Amino acid sequence: MSGYIPNTDEDRQRMFEAIGIRGFEDLLSDIPQALRLKKQMSLPGPLDQQKLLAHMAGLSGKNKVYEEIYRGAGAYNHFIPPVVTQLASREEFVTAYTPYQPEISQGILQAIFEYQTMICELTGMDASNASVYDGATAAAEAASMCVDKRRNRVLIPSTVNPEAIEVISTWHRHSEASIEIIDVHGYTDHPRFFEDLLDDRCAAVLVQCPNYFGAYTDMQVIADMAHRAGAKLIAYVNPMSLGLLKAPGGYGADIAVGDCQPFGMPLSFGGPYQGFMACTEKLMRKLPGRIVGEARDHEGRRGFVLTMQAREQHIRREKASSNICSNQALNALTTAVYLSTLGPQGLAEVSRLCYENAHYLRDRLDEVDGFRCMDEPFFNEFTVLTEYHADDVLDLLEEYGILGGLKLNGNSMLWCATEMNSKESIDRLIDILEENFLS
Repeated sequence: MSGYIPNTDEDRQRMFEAIGIRGFEDLLSDIPQALRLKKQMSLPGPLDQQKLLAHMAGLSGKNKVYEEIYRGAGAYNHFIPPVVTQLASREEFVTAYTPYQPEISQGILQAIFEYQTMICELTGMDASNASVYDGATAAAEAASMCVDKRRNRVLIPSTVNPEAIEVISTWHRHSEASIEIIDVHGYTDHPRFFEDLLDDRCAAVLVQCPNYFGAYTDMQVIADMAHRAGAKLIAYVNPMSLGLLKAPGGYGADIAVGDCQPFGMPLSFGGPYQGFMACTEKLMRKLPGRIVGEARDHEGRRGFVLTMQAREQHIRREKASSNICSNQALNALTTAVYLSTLGPQGLAEVSRLCYENAHYLRDRLDEVDGFRCMDEPFFNEFTVLTEYHADDVLDLLEEYGILGGLKLNGNSMLWCATEMNSKESIDRLIDILEENFLS
């Protein structure tokens, strides 16, 4: 009956009887009545192909495509070399499934191995897994790696991306971990916020650097403080910043996590992205998911295999510390191709351009009456206080095809610049603001 679709009530009833139920309602018996829709959905009737394509074209025409983007907050507008998309779109990668059988999966296994190697080199850590869903998921998994029966407190400052905080809190709502969000009363992480909270029950401190508001803090001080208390440091980082800033391994982080979206992945309305995880050798066996390793066959030839293939849901079962059973292999491949295309010097150059353009944007915005920019060290994002309402600023810029910074509240915004924002485009932005708000 492959491909068979029941067309009549009799056909459907025979199928219900074959699986031992009375009707369609029995299929929904596990769904509480309070969660069920009690009315018919208001859906249009069927359309032929020509009308459907015209309808979809009309809907897509409502999308706003911006000429300039000055917003980050976890998703960044970077240039993607065409070779990245071209190579990552090859059918042998797009159609590849989990490489269980190394004898026929050497290509995809090596691609994952090279990705892991690049992440370790970038973060200064000893081991990387084969990636997880996104940066927030990676942060939640990292917290799980640190918690044990004796230490279960995980301290997270309020300057971490709020979406990541929400995922971590939801992830651990019914676990043994105690997720404690510290209100730092501002946009900067000062070590004093952790000093009085660290005790012998603290498993880890998770700090984002640069943080959600763009500020860069002294991670070495926080790492030393955490380690003196017997806790671990989880560094949540923008990987693009590592072309310029010190790697997590350099200041003593135990785990480094983040999202590889800046490395060749378009904004794409928020996904799919790809989270990276790397750690010290001491924690390697606690990494969730999979690790691809290099091996030798009986003739001494180099090859690649799935080592530490946890597959938690069907091996560890109820003893599993994670439910990750897949990875973002195609996105990880995209990351590897992007980093290979740029190379160490190219990555450093892109990071430098992000830094310089963002600081030029900050300096120019600071010159506009009614705008006051943060005066903290930052990479490519910073907060701005304005005498004008953020919505008015955004509405104005939208008229010129510009997506302004993210509104934090009525009169504060989070601005971002990458290598895509030239000095000429920034000058145009400033001219628009001055002409409309100062006239």
